[in-house]
Amino acid sequence: MSLLEENQSTDLEQMVGLSRRGFISAGALCGAALFLGGNLLTRSVMAASVGTTPGKLLGFDSIAAATSDSLSLPNGYTSSVLISWGQPLEKNGPAFDPSGNGTAKAQEVQFGDNNDGMSLFPFPGDENRALMAINNEYTNYRYLYAHGGQPQSPEDVHKAQASEGVSVIEIQRKDDQWHFVQGSPYNRRIHGNTPIRIGGPAAGHPWLQTRADKQGRKVLGTFQNCANGKTPWGTYLTCEENFTDCFGSSNAEQKFDAAQKRYGVVAASKEIGWHTHDPRFDMALNPNELNRHGWVVEIDPFDPQSTPVKRTALGRFKHENAAVAETRDGRAVVYMGDDERGEFIYKFISRDRINHKNPKANRDLLDHGTLYVARFDNGDGNPDRPKGAGEWVELSFGRNGINADNGFASQAEVLIHARLAASVVKATRMDRPEWIVVSPIDGQVYCTLTNNAKRGEDGQPVGGPNPREKNVYGQILRWHAAGNDHGATTFEWDLFVVAGNPGVHAGTPKGGSSNITPQNMFNSPDGLGFDKAGRLWILTDGDYSNAGDFAGMGNNQMLCADPASGEIRRFMVGPVGCEVTGISFSPDQKTLFVGIQHPGETGGSTFPEHLPNGKPRSSVMAIRREDGGIIGA
Repeated sequence: MSLLEENQSTDLEQMVGLSRRGFISAGALCGAALFLGGNLLTRSVMAASVGTTPGKLLGFDSIAAATSDSLSLPNGYTSSVLISWGQPLEKNGPAFDPSGNGTAKAQEVQFGDNNDGMSLFPFPGDENRALMAINNEYTNYRYLYAHGGQPQSPEDVHKAQASEGVSVIEIQRKDDQWHFVQGSPYNRRIHGNTPIRIGGPAAGHPWLQTRADKQGRKVLGTFQNCANGKTPWGTYLTCEENFTDCFGSSNAEQKFDAAQKRYGVVAASKEIGWHTHDPRFDMALNPNELNRHGWVVEIDPFDPQSTPVKRTALGRFKHENAAVAETRDGRAVVYMGDDERGEFIYKFISRDRINHKNPKANRDLLDHGTLYVARFDNGDGNPDRPKGAGEWVELSFGRNGINADNGFASQAEVLIHARLAASVVKATRMDRPEWIVVSPIDGQVYCTLTNNAKRGEDGQPVGGPNPREKNVYGQILRWHAAGNDHGATTFEWDLFVVAGNPGVHAGTPKGGSSNITPQNMFNSPDGLGFDKAGRLWILTDGDYSNAGDFAGMGNNQMLCADPASGEIRRFMVGPVGCEVTGISFSPDQKTLFVGIQHPGETGGSTFPEHLPNGKPRSSVMAIRREDGGIIGA
């Protein structure tokens, strides 16, 4: 394969009534029954759809919280390392140097650091071969450099940039176990200095033009790559999240405009400091470079020579992931969250239909379409698991007040400043929307709202899908499109789970919803994934102090939920100081791939090798059942 290069400002009360009437229909029975409450009807309808009975979807015993520097799993499961930071992708490539003295050039051909979201792409007709595209979000300077501090030279900055981006690797199955194939011609690094094309409505706009790229159509690099998406036409979507942290200014007194401030740029940078040795990231010298990042990037994993493309039609913000679905009439839908306190949930609908017979025909599908942002009502006020309704509001120039009076002169400017456009239409400010996934069983959409210590302040009212002030635990939001059509502009929502600590805060909102117990409690849900049977996998990136509000929660973890019954069981606990993030399954569902990011973030870990005085390394783990069965069953 080559590179697969009406007004919605309805009165909210009218919208709520309409969507609720339209929602309860024969075509929406399964999803509606589940959505409208956790009663017996809900559970029986959903159980029928997944081919099992409530309580049978989860076939393992919940494990205890843990604080050890190891991977904890249920009885009968085992794990192995698929690949770790610094592992050479080429035959005879430079080996990982634990001293921190390895070069930037070496890191460009090694597996990147702090792996995050990932997708698996099977080879057609060969069940024993696959490619994996894996994000490398950022790097830990204490381990990257021998000096363990901020970058001290252009070489240091180059090495950090080479640690981020995306790693594409081939894996093969031998003796029922998957292995990384070193030296595969498909192995590839896409990093902070890789040439990338800019596509979509913002391509060529003056705000994307720089001295190095006067046309505003070619950019170097993708970085701060958080989560991901996978298209039906076989490409990978990688999402640029905390990109503004990489920028700073040599002018400590520089004044930033409203858009720059809204996206979070500061003169001193945020712990990254690239601007001190790379003028491309110096806002005093290259202010437009900032606008060239914060996009969704499309990559063809099967063509190592292809040029990735930044798809500007999907909007610019701190993208967490990109969940792809399909409208009833065959157009592509991409659901996206903007991971910052008080930011928004978006969806994009392509103009054209997906061509399932000719994948190459979809090479520019994501360059044309409409971007929307979500607006939620205040719900029914249920303190346990509230529910309500919402609408998608179009973010198009000339619609819904998005015009010159509010600072926009074109659709390109709407997309470059998507956050500002969403504020104009009064979208709902959320508790850090992170991963979004779509159920393969009933099409319901789930989104982690990881936490928000400022809820109740800063113009962020308590209520609706954000029901607690100073929210340190997070929740998982769920919605169902009207008429079971992802192209609909109205939906019904509820909270699938409200995380909390019933051991410390029993009987209060901080104790969590009724499906949270002392045996499965967690905080800060982040990653999400569905397997083919409809089990929902929940990955956390929260406070692992195991004290105070978080007493008894242990290290970050992965849980598994039955969407029908609401039951949640703890499946895995990660090592010290890690985030558990990134999930994918082998086609036969007998291997689960999961990422362990930044073990020993602040020290105390030698995972996964556990060598004396060893350096911790972010890794992708392969988890199997000892009896060769389906994961989770």
